[in-house]
Amino acid sequence: MAAAPHDPPAGDAGGLFLGLISGTSVDGIDAALVAFDPAPRLLFGRTYPMPADLAADVLSLSQVQARITLDEAGRLDTRLGQAFAAVALRAIADSGLDRSRVRAIGSHGQTLRHDPRGAAPFTQQYGDASVIAEATGLTTVADFRRRDVAAGGQGAPLMPAFHAAVMRSADEDRAILNLGGIANLTLLPRDGEVRGFDTGPANGLMDAWCQRHRGQSYDRDAAFAREGRIDPGLLARLLDDDYFVLPPPKSTGRDQFQLAWVEARLPGTPASPADVQATLCELSAVTIARALDQTLPGARRLLACGGGVHNPLLMQRLAEHLPGVQVGSTASLGLDPDFIEAAGFAWLARETLAGRPGNLPSVTGARGPRVLGAIHPA
Repeated sequence: MAAAPHDPPAGDAGGLFLGLISGTSVDGIDAALVAFDPAPRLLFGRTYPMPADLAADVLSLSQVQARITLDEAGRLDTRLGQAFAAVALRAIADSGLDRSRVRAIGSHGQTLRHDPRGAAPFTQQYGDASVIAEATGLTTVADFRRRDVAAGGQGAPLMPAFHAAVMRSADEDRAILNLGGIANLTLLPRDGEVRGFDTGPANGLMDAWCQRHRGQSYDRDAAFAREGRIDPGLLARLLDDDYFVLPPPKSTGRDQFQLAWVEARLPGTPASPADVQATLCELSAVTIARALDQTLPGARRLLACGGGVHNPLLMQRLAEHLPGVQVGSTASLGLDPDFIEAAGFAWLARETLAGRPGNLPSVTGARGPRVLGAIHPA
């Protein structure tokens, strides 16, 4: 999926696909224009800001204790659809590519709730795909997760099938780590089935704590965390959560790992804000490293993607906790780590339109392979 600034070769008869996603960090909407000829190539990738009032509403409503009326839910669905449509149109224009070559949009939407383990399992992604299709005039594939949940799966993570198609090696056991608001691992052994699961928090808790105490949406260069020290007692309380010992398949979200979850584990005399930030960074590193050690102990390479690759302290701590593993980013394979997930939803849209399954039952626990998503024609 090497980057290319201009049109793909004329032989690419399958058209281009545009992937869109706003993840649990809610730090913007990623757009990736991808050609498949036949391997995926990133032609254009950019992150566009989400309107501040919309991002604030999403962050507020993604908390588990939040309440929302049906009217508010409907309006939020439409507003997110409008935001995604605007980004799609801007991305196509900014890319300089011929709009007529874009065959479809694959829109993940914005996750507001994710509870695949309850008596009535569900997952909710907002961003009305009908609004996107109407505003852009392009076929839009969306709602990728619910079919897997209906088939008894977690509905997440969905990227392992894409990771396996693009980054599996016959020469080594390797893992792909997506560092969004939540961290998820894809396990790619040389032999055997692909597995994957959410390990727990990646950037989400650090971002929220940084926003509260520094007024910044994320901890640039880990400057805030570097001011503090890891609090062993707090770290132990954070690690004492059933999710971390739950065997895969498993998935989680910001509705579980949120600031209220952290506050409930702070001592009566809390650590300094910087110490908490350093400890939250360590929490992400420890839970990821433990999960990899337990599930693919033969891994020799860990390739990270997502916003967390830009947190030097997190990457450093991962390397220190995994001394036998080469820790780096997908850039070492020529794959831009910032747009792997958006490109993955472009790929999923392509699979859906071709009538091919997009899930991996070995990852999600679904009863079998399923074609994912709903198609909204242009």
